[in-house]
This record gives sequence, structure tokens and C-alpha cells, in this order.
Amino acid sequence: MVGGLNWQREAATLHLTGELDSDTVGPLWRQRQQIMAGIKTLNLSGLSRVDTSGLALLIHLVAFSRRQNVEVELQGASDNLQTLTKLYNLPEDILPAFAG
Repeated sequence: MVGGLNWQREAATLHLTGELDSDTVGPLWRQRQQIMAGIKTLNLSGLSRVDTSGLALLIHLVAFSRRQNVEVELQGASDNLQTLTKLYNLPEDILPAFAG
């Protein structure tokens, strides 16, 4: 693993930093229920890399929140992540629109 993934809760925002890829998604996936409790915003501006595994995790985190009747906003997505979502031609209802 070249980089790592870190997260920090700040009120209803979860800040993700580092790399969100196949090498790093495991710990966040295993703790998703505790980590996502009360989260309304995922701040992605600190991510240096996101691969398809990271994209899949984001989709699952949004779906998990929706099952809890919470709409999550994604902030600070890189151009590369936005391009990746377009390349997969994901329906707009899978991930909320990226905000600033």
C-alpha cells in the first residue's frame, strides 16, 4: 500500500483524506455503520486518489445513509472522480450531485 485513508468526523460531516482505493477501503467498510451515523456530508476534497473500489464504497455509503432516511451530500470531488462516475454512466440517483 502506497498511501492510506484517513477520516475525521466534524459535526455531520465526514472528511476523507488520502487514497480511497482497493488497498484502503476495508477499514472504512467494516466500520461504516458507526462512522456514517449522523453524517449528512462527505467531504472528498482531501482525497488524492479514488479508484473503482473507492467509487463503489461511496455508492454503498450513500445507499446505506438513504436506508437510514438521510440524504448525503458529496463535496469537493476531484475532476478525476467526477470523470470516473461519468465513464461508468451511473444514473443520477445513485450518487448525489457533487457540490463545490
